[in-house]
Amino acid sequence: MVRLTRVQQQERTRASVLAAAKVEFVERGYALAKVDRIAERAELTRGAVYSNFPGKRALYLAVLIDLVENAAAGESSAPPVSLADALGAFARIWLERLPLVGDSASGGRLQLRSLDGVLDDERGREVLAQVARLEALLLATTLELYTPAGRRVRLAELVLTLLDGSSHRAETAPGFGDPFDLAHACRHLAGIDLADTWAPPHLPYVSPAEPCADAWEAPTGLADRLGDDQVDLAADGLIAVLGAGRLGAAEEAVRSARPGEQVTLVVVTDDPAETGRLVRLRITDLVGCLRRVFATEAWRHLRLVLDGGSVASAIGLTEPGDATEAAVRVRGGRIVARAQGRGAAHAVATVDGQNVARPPKDTM
Repeated sequence: MVRLTRVQQQERTRASVLAAAKVEFVERGYALAKVDRIAERAELTRGAVYSNFPGKRALYLAVLIDLVENAAAGESSAPPVSLADALGAFARIWLERLPLVGDSASGGRLQLRSLDGVLDDERGREVLAQVARLEALLLATTLELYTPAGRRVRLAELVLTLLDGSSHRAETAPGFGDPFDLAHACRHLAGIDLADTWAPPHLPYVSPAEPCADAWEAPTGLADRLGDDQVDLAADGLIAVLGAGRLGAAEEAVRSARPGEQVTLVVVTDDPAETGRLVRLRITDLVGCLRRVFATEAWRHLRLVLDGGSVASAIGLTEPGDATEAAVRVRGGRIVARAQGRGAAHAVATVDGQNVARPPKDTM
């Protein structure tokens, strides 16, 4: 008989819990699902379930993440040649999640990645709003490849609102509406002039970044959620560490960075079991759709890391949480500027090159 290691046993237990939880959520939905029944289905104790997941919401989010990360990738569409084509292709792929008329209500909600009734607290809704702003930015960065001179965040917000609305309608009235009509409508949104500009009123009042010449021990082995490789944090560039409640500030890093400069967005939270899983779910889901439409070249200078604390610790943050907003600039293997608080990424990105601290000569 093969004896399992402790890690292997934990992985097996977790897999059993997830499998049982998926059946429970499909059969009864989130509201009526019970942790006791999930434990019974998995032939485990209630304590075994709670040793892996702190509650039903964390377990539900984990089931959705497992569904999204293990879903068949599907065929990639031909590279879009225009903004309208890009919008239509993205919408068609996103709409593949809509359930069929014969699907069960609970199973359809799972397929839709529905969070209705799940985020029933103020913190959860606030984080979801911030995640939605990051989603819009990521979609916009791809759309802007077709209109380099214009910002397309408002267009991305409009498209995601339309698609999310179709998801809610499919949940309450399965089969209503034609997905092809929705994709066609998204395609025609390219012709709307939203007068989109980037001019946050608080940026002129952001405190300047602090020049420094601090040693930089770059964490390794961190996955880039936008590409297929690991992030090289030792390379020159801007690193913005943002709490789950401050993700809207990601655009400040992207817009303020110098042309061609690598920007790494690092997401942190003090609640990895729920908030961390929520961010991971939504980003993984969106990026999975984007990859089937756009080449990874769309994010050539942008990286996204979901951090367990290593990056935050490396730049000197002792208690990173949802309200964290900090940034550093790395040059020549050292941190040469840092800032913390509202507008930190903008402050570091726009620091005067003459005022940035230079590494000691013996390190250059």
